[in-house]
Amino acid sequence: MFRKITFALLALTLLLAACAPAVTPEPTVIPATEAPSLFPPTPSDNISLTDGLGRQVILAEPAQKVVSLAPSNTEILFAIGAGGQTVGRDLFSDYPAEALSLPDIGGSMGEYNLEAIVALQPDLVLAAEINPTELVKSLEDLGLTVFYLRNPTTLEEMYANLEIVAQLTGRTTEAAALVESLKERVAAVDEKIAPISSQLNVFYEIDASNPAQPYTAGKGTFITLLIDRAGGKNIAAELDAYPQLSIEQIVAEDPQVIILGDSMWGVTVESVAERPGWENLSAVKNGQVFPFDDNLVSRPGPRLVDGLEALAKLLRPELFK
Repeated sequence: MFRKITFALLALTLLLAACAPAVTPEPTVIPATEAPSLFPPTPSDNISLTDGLGRQVILAEPAQKVVSLAPSNTEILFAIGAGGQTVGRDLFSDYPAEALSLPDIGGSMGEYNLEAIVALQPDLVLAAEINPTELVKSLEDLGLTVFYLRNPTTLEEMYANLEIVAQLTGRTTEAAALVESLKERVAAVDEKIAPISSQLNVFYEIDASNPAQPYTAGKGTFITLLIDRAGGKNIAAELDAYPQLSIEQIVAEDPQVIILGDSMWGVTVESVAERPGWENLSAVKNGQVFPFDDNLVSRPGPRLVDGLEALAKLLRPELFK
């Protein structure tokens, strides 16, 4: 089974590496292109923001036709009420369900259909760190306005991204209400977890194409941040962003909980118990192996709060009865 899903899982791993809140070197600064207008507005009418590439991006008015180049951006647009202003989305944008009805502009293996994007006549293309700067430049060379949204590294930075996209689309009121709601939900989880004095050892599996050396999430990722905030301790927290762990390393840490972020690819609780050497892990012996929707913790958008709540209920169910 694992050989059959190797390619898809590796692609997911690469996607996660692009989406995670890891520290990245300063990107090349690309000059921004001002959106054309027959009647140039006065400076006070403009929306002018600095994007993640350090470029000043100017819109004459809130964008009414937006193309999203990343799933996290698509989720942000719909969450703040700008779904009706979104006219195109990348291949991997599958949430919310309404997004699937939008034109697909590609993105598999990093290949986007530039002709299809231009044909949609967007007044804004919303890019993310999953997108290379070369793509941004190619789109701007075609006369499009592109805003590059940098990945957040904390929940607070995620809230700020919601507010940025809201300014670009004229949805500041909706975004303010959303951010307030998200903060209240996070505070509710924090309040329940705060009295806990000990953490549960957790192994989060991303890709078990090679079950003897599965990929996991390490430092600088939202997976680690959210596990910690939910009352757990990621056994790979001090390792590189997306390391492989040997069975010997996993046995030595003896996780009390195993979370299968790769369950969407067919990995099951039963298959974990059948792996050589895994049957003696505490999580396996005690029935603490759980499938999990990885999109909740790998896409840097508002559903990170859903992921936090889901992890907290999974790790500390007694606190959420």
